Amino acid sequence: MCGRIANTLPKDAMVRLFEATPGNDLPEGARHNLCPTEPLAVCISTGGVRHLQAMRWGFVPHWYKSPSDGPLLINARAETVAQKPAFRAAIRTQRCLIPADGFYEWHRAGESRLPWYISRRDGAPMVFGGVWQDWEQDGLQLRSCAIVTLAAGPVLAPIHHREPLILERADWAKWLGEAGHGAARLMVPRPESVLQAWRVGRAVNSSRAEGETLRAPLIEAG
Repeated sequence: MCGRIANTLPKDAMVRLFEATPGNDLPEGARHNLCPTEPLAVCISTGGVRHLQAMRWGFVPHWYKSPSDGPLLINARAETVAQKPAFRAAIRTQRCLIPADGFYEWHRAGESRLPWYISRRDGAPMVFGGVWQDWEQDGLQLRSCAIVTLAAGPVLAPIHHREPLILERADWAKWLGEAGHGAARLMVPRPESVLQAWRVGRAVNSSRAEGETLRAPLIEAG
């Protein structure tokens, strides 16, 4: 599962990262607590040309009569993404890259849910593999996305049973469909050497919370 994201990358840094043409609607400002239904910066490839644009986080299937007509689809499970009616067309032809600094996950300990922050050990931007789709009803148009998730690898498994698909730079062209077939083989968790995780304070539990202190390592008394 991936339900909260931090992304403080400036627009020009994301444009350089993906060698993409920027849209005029990219989200403004650094965000340390991006939540579902908010706009994300997303990279897609059309005819071999990469575009960076804003998309609603929460995939809207074509049969929804409104964006809130059914379940909020922020994640797509790798094991079933090719069979689920909502995603099976998008996973073939409309895959995307979603940049971030890192993401939050919650570990259940008895009655408590304890927040953790996960980032790359090398300090590089984290890039999620996702799927996207255009939706239109009664003149309302919306472009939306979901993040593909996998069974958790060695770093995430003690915290949560799922983790987002995190792609290395060498795999971006394959995921975007620029380098032929074989994207399914990329849907594997990152090795232990790639990711790091630490406990953070409960302030991030609120979707309204914002600021870099949300990611600060928690120092517990005793």
